[in-house]
Amino acid sequence: MTLLRILVALALAGFSAGALACPDYSKDGDKYEFSGKELYTPKRFELVAGGGSELRSCHNVEPASARGRGWVTTRPDFTFYLSSLSGYDLDIRVTSECDAVLLVNSAAANWYYDDDGNGNLDPQVRLSNPSSGWYDVWVGTFDGRYCDATLTLETY
Repeated sequence: MTLLRILVALALAGFSAGALACPDYSKDGDKYEFSGKELYTPKRFELVAGGGSELRSCHNVEPASARGRGWVTTRPDFTFYLSSLSGYDLDIRVTSECDAVLLVNSAAANWYYDDDGNGNLDPQVRLSNPSSGWYDVWVGTFDGRYCDATLTLETY
């Protein structure tokens, strides 16, 4: 089958090439489980930030404000099951060697994006009264490069 026929078949099936490469919360990243109490002591995870999916073209990420500029992987970097979060704020932040971005799909199925909220070109998402459940986290880069980064989860 030629490439043109494959693209036409995908278009007729309701897919676009961009949508196939967008962040997909139905896939799992590296899995961890923590309670709100356990996260009162920060948990840190080393990774390489970046990816091949340009967020601006990913219409499956809503609201549009969560489609900020940046590049992430299709599969989440991490999938966390977070329990007993009542009474806590949840802080998800990144420190990196480049201009990193952060994309989070929360247990309440809300998308969150940040670019520089943690200062020094690093992102941060802080959630008040977060829901317990599954959180998918992508750590990307603003310009499409790759770099070493550290993701930190902490409750307050």
